[in-house]
Amino acid sequence: MIEGNLVDVRAKRVFPARISQADGVIASVEEISGSFDGFLIPGLIDSHVHIESSLLCPSRFAEAVVPHGTTAVVANPHEIANVLGMPGVDFMSRDSKEVPLRVYFTAPSCVPTTAFETSGAAFGGAEIEQMLLRDDFVALGEVTDYRSAVRHSPAVVEKIEAAKRLGKPIDGHAPLLSGQDLKDYVGLGITTDHECTSSEEALEKAALGMVVMVRQGSASKNLEALAPFAKDHEFVLVSDDMDVTELVHGHLNRSLALAVSLGIDPIHALRGATINPALHYKLPLGAIEPGRMADIVKVRDLQSFEVEEVYIGGGLVASRGVPKFQVRPKEMANQMLLQRKVPSDFELVTSLPSVNARVIGLVKDEIVTESLVATLRAENGKVMPDLETDVLRVSVVNRYREAPVSRGFVKGFGLKSGALASSVAHDSHNIIVVGVGSDDMAIAVNSLVQEGGGFCVCSNGKCSMLNLRVAGLMCTKPAHEVSRIQDSLLQEVRSLGGTLRDPFITMSFLSLLVIPKLKIGDRGLFDVENLEFVPVLML
Repeated sequence: MIEGNLVDVRAKRVFPARISQADGVIASVEEISGSFDGFLIPGLIDSHVHIESSLLCPSRFAEAVVPHGTTAVVANPHEIANVLGMPGVDFMSRDSKEVPLRVYFTAPSCVPTTAFETSGAAFGGAEIEQMLLRDDFVALGEVTDYRSAVRHSPAVVEKIEAAKRLGKPIDGHAPLLSGQDLKDYVGLGITTDHECTSSEEALEKAALGMVVMVRQGSASKNLEALAPFAKDHEFVLVSDDMDVTELVHGHLNRSLALAVSLGIDPIHALRGATINPALHYKLPLGAIEPGRMADIVKVRDLQSFEVEEVYIGGGLVASRGVPKFQVRPKEMANQMLLQRKVPSDFELVTSLPSVNARVIGLVKDEIVTESLVATLRAENGKVMPDLETDVLRVSVVNRYREAPVSRGFVKGFGLKSGALASSVAHDSHNIIVVGVGSDDMAIAVNSLVQEGGGFCVCSNGKCSMLNLRVAGLMCTKPAHEVSRIQDSLLQEVRSLGGTLRDPFITMSFLSLLVIPKLKIGDRGLFDVENLEFVPVLML
């Protein structure tokens, strides 16, 4: 039995109440008299998240987020699915069952994300149906190849039809999609979008019946821009991708606090992380009322949403930021069997003294990029980076088979020396590397391959690493330990001149070939808007 000031997210009121439960389900809610400290809110639901992006395996992710009041997530495991296929998805499910966090999944629709890159697996309609028949799969995962979808690509439509047959919602992913293309996309039965970056975009999508997911993650922070929309419309609050260095400090509770600071009514904001996602995905969660699961969070107030106690299924699972459950992560070996790379693999050559080159331009706090042009000089036949204008080399190495290394340039990292490499590169997770010198780029990539994946900072031939041996995406260490190692790497990057808050997150999205405008995959530089590979050098 729990007593306190209950926040009724349906009726949008607060009253003192006594809550009883039986077998993990709320049996009764009785309004009582009395004075209580704090507030009892429904357990928070992050209904669009990629656990892999936290760098933590599911059980370690639970250890990190449950003390912050998150009691359930709807996770799309398409990162590990692109690397390992169904065995990777099964690993996520097995490991998540070791902890009290309620982990629901969406069946990854984008394995691979596009036909323009190399991944480790491919899912068709049969695999989608196989997953959606399982109890822990509640929807079809985000349809990221939105251009193929509106063109009714048979491969995409096959997956959508499988979800429709089974009566499952279909998640969307439609950055900047508008007008007739957006109408056609929604007409396929797609019901959500988490890619809005302006209130105008959100209004257009909401008017067509889409559930607008307001994203406040590590790579994309859209809550402030979408606050005008969120104040007056129902929405769902999600993180999408949140890094471990932020998770150790908070999860949806921090996003709720930010929402309130931006003028959004506290209970209205809370609906976005409780009853709204529960109703959309038909989960027995999201409100403190009879018949729903006894997932309850006590917070100090409805401004900071500082979490004091967390109950899942009526049992106390965290108190004052400390989990009350043990974590025993599952292991999953990962090997990359690639030949060693040499500096010339990362160099573009020319016979001219200087060339005009297409350059990927970073956009602050966004995963969209600009398509820029820079004039770069050549030295001994090699096209050189330009440190004065912050134009660096960028390459993607196919991690699944031997293939030529793709090469290009990127502006916005700030490095004056050294190189950064990562086996986290959405969505196919080939190895991506950004650097000044091709020597350090080669050493960084070879170090990652030898260790089975992770993050690497290399300068003057010396490397520091965070090992991510679960598919090259996650590790089984506790969140605070992973955060400490990553903080150390970020300090090294700053010592090399790096200016980004988290260059590894930014780098990971440079190869996502469905986010405008210019990206780089394992097969070359890619113009997302025109769906075509383009040469780096404009001769």
